[in-house]
Amino acid sequence: MTQIKFRRLAHGEGLPAPARQSAEAAGLDLSAATPPTAPVRLRPGERALIPTGFAVELPPGFEGQVRPRSGLALKQGVTVLNAPGTVDSDYRGEISVLLINFGQEPVTISRGERIAQLVVSRYERVEAVESADLQGTSRGEKGFGSTGR
Repeated sequence: MTQIKFRRLAHGEGLPAPARQSAEAAGLDLSAATPPTAPVRLRPGERALIPTGFAVELPPGFEGQVRPRSGLALKQGVTVLNAPGTVDSDYRGEISVLLINFGQEPVTISRGERIAQLVVSRYERVEAVESADLQGTSRGEKGFGSTGR
């Protein structure tokens, strides 16, 4: 199992560390590090960058994907706007989550509320090389919805 380091920031004191909620969960839940006396209120259509109170050190060749929590999306219409947000292995700043309220009612994000999940994945480094020709496939240039699904 690959280990990653998290650094708790001052405004993350007292919050649970990023953690899985079940033994086989792919993601580590991230909580809101909003001030205890100043929750964030999102009106319908509004977005806000929510701090988590943690920074992360990912090994080279790994990325963190900040993804929505399905329960928050289903119950309140709140999701991660740039899903998945990417945390690069050379980033050492705070993990923040860009939330948007697609629901019909205002939503309050309070300190300690689980707002997203972080899935850490290995990736292949690639180099973009310009070419006049690309190898053909049976799909070719057929675009969105072209596979009939």
